[in-house]
Order: sequence, then structure tokens, then C-alpha cells
Amino acid sequence: MATTRLMPLHTGKGRDVGTAISAIIDYVENPQKTDFGRLITGYECDSRTADAEFLFSKRQYATLTGRTRGADDVIAYHLRQSFVPGEVTPEEANRIGCELAKRFTNGKHAFIVCTHIDKKHIHNHIIWNSTSLDCTRKFRNFWGSTRAVRQLNDTLCIENGLSIVENLQRHGKSYNKWLGDQAKLSNRELLRVAIDTALAQKPTNFDALLKHLQEAGYDVKPGKVLALRGKNQKRFIRLDSLGSGYGEAELRAVLAGEKTHKPRQKIIRPVAEKHVNLLVDIQAKLQAGKGAGYERWAKVFNLKQMAQTVNYLTEHGLLEYSALAAKTAAATARYNELSAQIKAAEKRLAEIAVLKTQIINYAKTRDTYVAYRKAGYSKKFLGEHKSDILLHKAAKKAFDELGVKKLPTVKSLQAEYAELLAEKKNAYADYRKARDEMKELLVIKANVQRLLMLSDEPSVPRNQNRQR
Repeated sequence: MATTRLMPLHTGKGRDVGTAISAIIDYVENPQKTDFGRLITGYECDSRTADAEFLFSKRQYATLTGRTRGADDVIAYHLRQSFVPGEVTPEEANRIGCELAKRFTNGKHAFIVCTHIDKKHIHNHIIWNSTSLDCTRKFRNFWGSTRAVRQLNDTLCIENGLSIVENLQRHGKSYNKWLGDQAKLSNRELLRVAIDTALAQKPTNFDALLKHLQEAGYDVKPGKVLALRGKNQKRFIRLDSLGSGYGEAELRAVLAGEKTHKPRQKIIRPVAEKHVNLLVDIQAKLQAGKGAGYERWAKVFNLKQMAQTVNYLTEHGLLEYSALAAKTAAATARYNELSAQIKAAEKRLAEIAVLKTQIINYAKTRDTYVAYRKAGYSKKFLGEHKSDILLHKAAKKAFDELGVKKLPTVKSLQAEYAELLAEKKNAYADYRKARDEMKELLVIKANVQRLLMLSDEPSVPRNQNRQR
């Protein structure tokens, strides 16, 4: 995978600030290139109104700090990120682009990631706002920023098992030429392809399969786990490291006709859905000092959120307010139930940790305390064994506070701890899902309540109703 240098977006000749930012965003959000908007992700902004939001934050920055710049002011930064054909799916590319932008900006700047699939190579266009989310700072391009982006990008590539540009030269080839000359599959992927090709020749047994691989240029290293090495490889690759369907036992089962071989395919990760946001109370914001620019943005924003709210209600069959209220109540109850379950597990886990420590301390100091008691609670004995005696007393106090009358074994506590920890981890997946569902339903319900309230005001003229 390769990235180009950062490109600051200026106003330029004959363009005002609004035209400069909207022109590049319109290009990168091209529906023909992004699968009709499916491969567009926004962070702390709505991708459809990103230009207006970026401009608004720029004005807020000027108001808060009093600092302004001339025609050389940078509104946003543009970064291109390209991938080798066949290495990633569009969804994976979009996810990696979001991770790159979030790490590079430390999550302090709004950005959009648009994944283009109109070329042979999938590539991302990442645009982030130069103004921070709190509108108090601006991102300033620094010396060596291109190298910093490239290093971060290479780190992400390695984490995701993707190839990187090796031996990068300052004035090297263009990406297209590099792609044609240098693009290659990983050694593991090449071995999987070789195995798939050998199986297609229908070998009669496992030895025949190995013979096909040897003819293809692979050295075979027998042992507890079979390993192979290609012509240009330095190390052998174990079969059990190739993933599901490529282990020796699985391949033998395929050759024996007990199962069907399925070549490995890339896992497609769905892009996170865009959630509905709360409607903005425009009148309250105007009374708080917001200007005409904010009012224009808020009107567009509210219209889009109203449309998304109606779409959600239609898609989920919640055409009556009573049904929406019931589903919201059920989602909230489910969230509270899982939250209480996790908190109870965490409380018991903490108790077990304390109890296990105190049982061990109690057992270690028991003989000392018995001797202390037999000595008539001698002050001299206490002075000589003070630490052990204090540990023993602390353990007994902990047992009383926990209401423990019969001490359990450490082994049973460890088993209970492991079981509770597994239950807690399993509950977290449902907990996050329930939390997201509850939050979305609460927003939808709040928007519906606001819409109903507006439509139920007979004294408000129709034109004023639209202006809100």
C-alpha cells in the first residue's frame, strides 16, 4: 500500500473559501466512484454537509481566538491512500482509511473518508478539517509530515497483513508503474494458491499433493507440523499457519472425499451505518448568539435528520408512536438489564480477588496467630511477629465483611473467577449492541416528539413552522 504527500487546501485564485472546500468534497464523494455513497464515512461530521461544517468551525475559530489569516489560510488537508489490487475489499480499505486519519489527528479533527473503486486499485481520499473539534486550534503541516504519514500507514499495513512500499526513493516511479513492477502477493497467499492449484489437479493422496507442490518449486520439511518453502523464501511456512482449510488434517480429509475444499476468501467487514442525530433547536441557538451562517447550516442539517428519522421508522415498521415508545422502552430495559449483569459480575470478580488474597494470607499466618494466642497475646510476641499478626487480623476482618463463614478453596474461587470473566466478556458484545440500539431509538423518539410538537401548534403560521 502507498500514500502520497499531504496536500493542504487553499482558497486559490478566483475561488472563495466555500468554493474551495466544496469543490474537492464534491469530487471525492462522487457516487459513481463510491458505490453511490456506500463507501463514505464521516467522523464527527455529516459527510453530506461537511463543507458547511468545516466553514462553520473556521468562523468559530476566528471568533474564539481572534486570529485570522489571508489567502494562504488552509481550510482542510487532503490525503490519498492507495492499495494493491486484490489485497483489500472496499470495506476494509474504508476502515483502514478511517483508522489512519483518526490516529494521525489523534481524533481531534473531523474528517471524511471516501473509498474509490472506479480504478483497478482501490484508493481512499481522506479530507480532514484543519480546525480542531473544539475550534481552539488548527492543524499545521510540519516538516516531515509526509514521512510521518507514511510510517503510520506502514504500521497499519503490517497490522492488517498488507504489503508496503519497500526501499522508497525520493524521486522514484509513479504509483502505477510501481504497482505494475512491484505488486505481489504475500508468501502465505502464494502457498495457498499453489495448494489450490495442486488440489485442482485431483491428486490421489497426500503424497501426490506434496509431489505437485515440489514440482511447483516448494521444498517440503517433514515433522510434527509439515512446512513448505518457496524458491525466494528464507523461512519455511507451517501448514497450520495458513488458516482454515489448509491444515494437514483438513487437506487429507479433502483428498479422502470427506469434505470439500474451499479456497480462502477475504473477510468483508461491513461499514458502520450512519446514525440519526438529534434535531437542532435553531431558535435557542440563535438566542444564544449563533449567526445567520449557523442558521443556514442547521436548517439543512435538520431536514436531513428528519428524512433519516422517517426512513428509520418506515424500515422498522414503527409507523405509530405507541410502537416506537414500546420498542424504546424495551431497548432501554434490555440495556439496563445487561448493564446490571455486568456490574454484578465485576463486583463479584473484585470480591473473589480480595477473598483469594485474604485466604492465602490467612493460611500463611495461621500458625503464627495460634502461637500468639497461646502466648497469652504477649506484647513481646506481637512485636516480634507484628506483620504476620496484622495480616491475619485483616484477613479475618475481610471474611466478616464479606459474610464468609466457611472458607472456600482457592481452586474453586479460581474456577468461579474464570467462569464469571467469560460470562462478562460474552455479555459485553450484547451490551454494546443494546446500548447502540437504545441510543438510536432515544434519538429517533426525541425527534418524533419534536416533530409532533411542532405540528400540534395551531397558533404557529405555516411559514414560521418551516423556518424552524
